Amino acid sequence: MNLKTLPSPLMNEVQKPLGANAWLILLLLSFIWGSSFILIKKSLLVFTPLEIGALRVVITSLAFLPVIVLNFKKIDWTKWKKFLIIGVIGSALPSILFALAQTKVSSSVAGVLNSMTPVFALIFGVVIFKTKVSSKQIAGVFIGFLGATLLLLGDRNAEPSLNFMYGLLIILATISYAYNANAVQSWFKQTSPVIISSVSFSLLGPFALMYVLSQGIIERVPNHEYGWYSLGAVAFLALVGTALSTIIFFKLIQDTSALFGSSVAFVIPIFAVFWGMFDGETFFLLQVCGMLAILGAIYLIREKKLDR
Repeated sequence: MNLKTLPSPLMNEVQKPLGANAWLILLLLSFIWGSSFILIKKSLLVFTPLEIGALRVVITSLAFLPVIVLNFKKIDWTKWKKFLIIGVIGSALPSILFALAQTKVSSSVAGVLNSMTPVFALIFGVVIFKTKVSSKQIAGVFIGFLGATLLLLGDRNAEPSLNFMYGLLIILATISYAYNANAVQSWFKQTSPVIISSVSFSLLGPFALMYVLSQGIIERVPNHEYGWYSLGAVAFLALVGTALSTIIFFKLIQDTSALFGSSVAFVIPIFAVFWGMFDGETFFLLQVCGMLAILGAIYLIREKKLDR
C-alpha cells in the first residue's frame, strides 16, 4: 500500500464549519481521557503495564461482542488488516505505553505530554499526506517539542534521567494516536464508528485474553489488598475510556477532521493536572512553562487555515 496516495484529512480542516456539538464532544472526550491517567495510576497498584493494556482490550472486546454478532454479515472483512492496525496503534499500544510510562512519570505530566498528539497529526499530514502548512505552523511544531522537553525536565516526582526515557514512551503513544486519527479519516470515512471500534477490538481480543489467563490475574485479584479496586479502575478505563470514547472519537473525526479530533489532547491536560493535584501530585513552575509552550504551539498550528 502506498501511503502517499491516500487523501489528506488535514486538507479538509476548514471545509466545514464547526458546530456547538463538535466542541461539546471535544470537551466530553477531554474530561474522559483527562481522567484516565489517574485511573491508570490506580491500576498500577496491582497490575503491570502490559496486563493493564491486555485487560482493557479484553474487557472492551467483550463489550463489543454483541455488535459483532448482530452485524457480522454486514462487516467488510476484506479490510481486516486495516481494522487490526487501528486497534493496535490506536488503543492497544498506547494503553501499554501510557501505563509503562506512569510507573516513573506522574499522571498530571502524562496528561500534558499527551497534548503533543495534534503536533504529530500535523507532521503526518506534511510528511505522509503532503499537506501544505505555513511557517508559523512549522514553528509551532518546534515550540511544541520544547514544551514537552520542559515538562520532562520539570517532573520531580521521579529521577530525572528516568523521566526522559519514560516520557518518550508517552511521546511514542501520541505518535500512535496521531497516525491513527489520520488512518481512520482516510480508510473508514463512511464506516460506522461503532463498527470500526467493534471489529478492531474483536481482532485483538483473543490474543489479549490468552495473555491475561497466562498471568494468573483471575487468581491474584481476590487475594490482593487492592485487587478489586484496581480491577474496577481498569474496567472503567476499558468501558468508558476506551469503548465509549473511541466510538465518540471516531465519529468526531469523521464529522470534522483528524487535526480537530486530535486537538482534544490540548484540553486533556487541564483535567489530568486537576486529578493529579487532587491525588497529591505536585506541579512545578518549569512544567507550567512547558504547558504554556505547548498551548502556544497549538495556537500557531491552528492560527492559519491549512492550504489545499
